Amino acid sequence: MLIKLLILFKIGRKLAKSDVLNIFSKFHKPPTVIKIFFQILSFSFSTEKENTFNRDEKKNLSNALQSMGTTFIKLGQFLATRPDIIGEDLSKQLETLQDKLPPFSLSEAKNIIKKDLGEEAFNSIINLSEPVAAASIAQVHKAKINHNGKIKEVAIKILRPNIKKIFNEEIDSLMLFAFIIESLIKKSKRLKLIEVVFLLKEITNLEMDLRFEAAAANEYAENTKNDIGFKVPEIYWNYTSENVMTLDWVEGISIRETEALENKNIDTNKLANDIIQNFLKHAVRDGFFHADMHQGNIFIDKDGKIVPIDFGIMGRLDKLNKRFLAEILFGFIQRDYKKVAEVHLLAGLVPKNVPVDDLAQALRSIGEPIFGQSVKDISGSKLLKQLFDVTEKFNMQTQPQLLMLQKTMVVVEGVARKLNPNTNIWVASKPVLESWLKETKDPINSFSDTLKSTTEVLKRLPEFPEVMDKANQALTFLASGQIPQNSNSYTALNEKKKEMLSFRNQSIIGFLLLVILLLLVF
Repeated sequence: MLIKLLILFKIGRKLAKSDVLNIFSKFHKPPTVIKIFFQILSFSFSTEKENTFNRDEKKNLSNALQSMGTTFIKLGQFLATRPDIIGEDLSKQLETLQDKLPPFSLSEAKNIIKKDLGEEAFNSIINLSEPVAAASIAQVHKAKINHNGKIKEVAIKILRPNIKKIFNEEIDSLMLFAFIIESLIKKSKRLKLIEVVFLLKEITNLEMDLRFEAAAANEYAENTKNDIGFKVPEIYWNYTSENVMTLDWVEGISIRETEALENKNIDTNKLANDIIQNFLKHAVRDGFFHADMHQGNIFIDKDGKIVPIDFGIMGRLDKLNKRFLAEILFGFIQRDYKKVAEVHLLAGLVPKNVPVDDLAQALRSIGEPIFGQSVKDISGSKLLKQLFDVTEKFNMQTQPQLLMLQKTMVVVEGVARKLNPNTNIWVASKPVLESWLKETKDPINSFSDTLKSTTEVLKRLPEFPEVMDKANQALTFLASGQIPQNSNSYTALNEKKKEMLSFRNQSIIGFLLLVILLLLVF
């Protein structure tokens, strides 16, 4: 615990040099106690202080967090998804945070590959390049390998040296800081700061096992191998470990480069539709979708195919949620609100005593205004958000996977609209949903079968490998923003709280004994 205090002091120094507390103060005025606490933590004999202020507040805040390294970059990205804690304004500011850090050396990268994959695999890698991209957790190198007699161009992703140790030490210190704040300021308990920091720890530790990302990419590739115009890079397992992941090198154009796409005669209007349709297809057909589909993670290859990268965050829907999603979206497209209400009741998502007509009326209040909007204002993600808000009044159960899907839809729609501002979400969605519902016959009549099969899936969950179980749990946490009480992580969180409480009590007793000793001596 003393080590955590020392790290916390170092973090305070970082905060002072970056002026991040002053930047946050522009959005939320911190209590005087917090200001004093930070001043104590950041005390320095040096009079020098970096002035990071400039007129661009977004850039200023991003630079401040980025300058403090991995833990604060991840904290900023995570808080950007939690406007309930930090407010809408600050959340929007944090969305501009770039996950970039200076690369580590090629010699260090070689040492990690050699240690993780062994001499034989390392020696078979050809032309390992200098880093081509560097983020807070890992960096990417270009290379070639001999795969079954064929020379393949690959991307090798390598975790930063000691990143797990550094991150976990800093995040534990921030958890201690959150505990101190909650102890000093009772009003802050409603924000559940300790849980927020612990949640970030769980999710980021998942990202730091590249075997899980490789497994996700592999499953995604299997699901989509017959999808026309869509291609997931192949994983090379002989060159993949906990700290190293090797996959096909993507030679293509980022979809953010609209002009370059048009110069290659790629129809950006069609591309916008294809991105939406592929996303929905993977969600309702496979129940497994890319949950981080921002512009930097989508490329178009020389054949015009959509190629996603970065599979650290994936979403998963069970049979019930797939059917629920397809039914409600298609029901809204058809403006059949009673059918959507029946789906809610049959799926057990609202209590059985809720009158179907009352629920249908509430759903109509969401759907009808949407059809009166212009094309550019129609949004599937906005619909889902409003749906969750309204059905909460009918005691609808929280569905974490659907929350994650709704958050991803916001990003996907944004990507599509940048390619074509007039993309009609409903027109793009209808053929995918219609096709899937036809293939599954009559969803309403088969809901009881779906519920039974979903129960069987849940019964088999303990048989999954531990890493996949933890991964699914962490993704659920990411979607819902909370830690279920029946989870292993909830137990671990309580142990952390007990540890910090014990430290506080011991510190108080130690301080009192020191005072008594001083009084006796002097």
